[in-house]
Amino acid sequence: MMRALFAPLLAALCLCAALIGPANAQSAASEDDAVLLADRVEIAGNDQLIATGNVEVLQGTTRMTASRILYDQSTNMLVIDGPITLTDGADTVILASEAALSTDLRNGLLRSARMVLNQQLQLAAAEINRVNGRYTQLYKTVASTCQVCGKRPVPLWQIRAKRIIHDEEARQLYFDGARFEVAGVPIMYLPRLRLPDPTLKRTTGFLAPTFRSTDKLGFGVKIPYFITLGDHADLTLTPYLSTNSTRTLEMRFRRAFRAGTLTFNGAVSEDDIREGELRSYGFVEGQFDIGRGYELTFDVETVSDTGYLLDYGYSDKDRLDSTVAIARTRRDQNFQFNITAYRSLRDGESNETQPTITADLHYEKRFTPRWIGGSAGFTFDLHNHYRRSELDVDSADDDLIVDGRDVTRASARLDWRRDWLLSNGILIGALGAVNFDWTSVTDDAAYSESVFEVTPQAAVELRWPFIRRSPYATHILEPIVQVAWTPESDTALPNDESTLLELDEGNLFSLDRFPGGDVYERGLRTNIGLRWTRFDANGWTLGVTLGRIIRSEDLGQFAGYPGLEGRKSDWLAAVQLELPNRLTLTNRALFDDNFSFAKNELRAAWRSDRLALAGSYIWMEANPLEERPLDVNELTLDTAWQVDDNWLLSLDWRYDVEQDRAAEATFGVEWRNECVEVDFTVSRRFTSSTAVDPTTDIGLQVSLTGFGAGRASQRHLARACRG
Repeated sequence: MMRALFAPLLAALCLCAALIGPANAQSAASEDDAVLLADRVEIAGNDQLIATGNVEVLQGTTRMTASRILYDQSTNMLVIDGPITLTDGADTVILASEAALSTDLRNGLLRSARMVLNQQLQLAAAEINRVNGRYTQLYKTVASTCQVCGKRPVPLWQIRAKRIIHDEEARQLYFDGARFEVAGVPIMYLPRLRLPDPTLKRTTGFLAPTFRSTDKLGFGVKIPYFITLGDHADLTLTPYLSTNSTRTLEMRFRRAFRAGTLTFNGAVSEDDIREGELRSYGFVEGQFDIGRGYELTFDVETVSDTGYLLDYGYSDKDRLDSTVAIARTRRDQNFQFNITAYRSLRDGESNETQPTITADLHYEKRFTPRWIGGSAGFTFDLHNHYRRSELDVDSADDDLIVDGRDVTRASARLDWRRDWLLSNGILIGALGAVNFDWTSVTDDAAYSESVFEVTPQAAVELRWPFIRRSPYATHILEPIVQVAWTPESDTALPNDESTLLELDEGNLFSLDRFPGGDVYERGLRTNIGLRWTRFDANGWTLGVTLGRIIRSEDLGQFAGYPGLEGRKSDWLAAVQLELPNRLTLTNRALFDDNFSFAKNELRAAWRSDRLALAGSYIWMEANPLEERPLDVNELTLDTAWQVDDNWLLSLDWRYDVEQDRAAEATFGVEWRNECVEVDFTVSRRFTSSTAVDPTTDIGLQVSLTGFGAGRASQRHLARACRG
């Protein structure tokens, strides 16, 4: 083998750069020397250099191989005999049988050539013509991202064209006389067609259409058009037309700023569902860093009528919330401020008598007091909620809530906890808090003055963990007893925030089981519990928690809430099992001394490399205080099965056992390979209201991969080509 350097042959190496990128060949030549490797290099006459036998030219990341290269100084041309292979990294490969190029690399011709972009999009042509260092023209061309082999000589889809122009600077592909074929059958003819090449992330143009069929809107099609608005913004307009005369324009606007992002999603419709009405919705979201660790977030949600979001499948929300919030979290501090405007879309709720505007300010700081040790904290909260109604009594709706009641509350809290470990392993804990609350109630005939109250809280806790180890397992048994006290109060204040109460592992040993700040759990009570955990040597874990609350007397604070009411609460039992074969089983139940259940929830989940299964069963008895007039008895199932590298099946199903009917069901099929993606979904909503009827929704989207960036992850889906 001979190794030689020859200045004119630098142009031959830069051929690859000229064919596959807009880089200037002269600047490339000045940066790196070209290295020619060949079995034989000879000089013929005074103006020709010939390299033959396993010719290879290297420069930087560019590599070209050929069987023969001839440089003719008299014509200033490079004549290259194939097979020719040009590569530049992993993005572009050009194959050709022969080539003739000018040494300035701005013009040239390759015959029987094929260009592969991003290891996916293949462009095969009778000849490739290089023009002005920017454009590559391909004649009598076939383009496809599908794998072609002896077993499948015809690709799943292909685009035949008289000519394709690849603009390397704009990274666009222009097709003249394009014919789209599926399995060799012509489907569509397009005189002109423009598509982005695989290296382009964003460009203006049409996106993949979506076909949708619903009971109310009929069969329709969505055709998104993506518009770039500079490097940091874009707009997507999606006309939606259906057989039931819907005329809809969907919009999505995105803008990235140096300190945050802004997104708008919305739509405007005219349809037969509400004839003569203009229906619309708009959701705005934003997130910004405003300095010094503070983050500003906001979202605005609005809709023209209660059924629009569900009719068009935009959202299943039945309460809209528009929020502006500022927050900062540090190691020992937390600050949050938010204002939220609510709008209910539910049949049984009135936006006049529901709290429609709430404001909350929360500040918390943790510290270690030097003189008593342990851990302490200071918390300040400011809260207000407002109703539109000005009625100071409950109207005819009989919900026992004053229609116009507005509440403002300011609260400060000091809390402390310290634990001591005795020599016999007993862990003793002391905890307490002092709360300062000022509350003002307006538009309520029962309250005429503001109230200030100081509420102390204290508790003593005893834990005695036992640990037993053996070659087969480790057992941890921990009995817990906590005695808590909060003084009784004669002050009567409305309860608007703590209306949904739960008893679970998280608050079993808590000073307070009311989630809001308007009510405190009072009286003397004892929280007892037992926790047992087994860590098996084979990798599985079993945990059990059992506990209840015993009060010295029933103050009636939890009347009407199953599981919590009475002098003794129901038993709380929670079991969690984790097996090494990726199975997780969780059960939580509330039952009385007679094993009569108030609530029970069971959830199981199992996951493997290709299959994910999750199911749950929930039962809750009726409770008007929690807006649950009937017993809840439901089964849910969520599954996803990756059948193989190409097929993915999914099923989401919810069944109402109490009503003996399905509530919701969604079935999805996704098929992907190296050149196409097909997503098909069928969903059915069985429940109804005065605003929304039961409906079935069918969706289909077909996308051709390989145009535009972001498809490289699908390469592993290529079909086998054996045989």
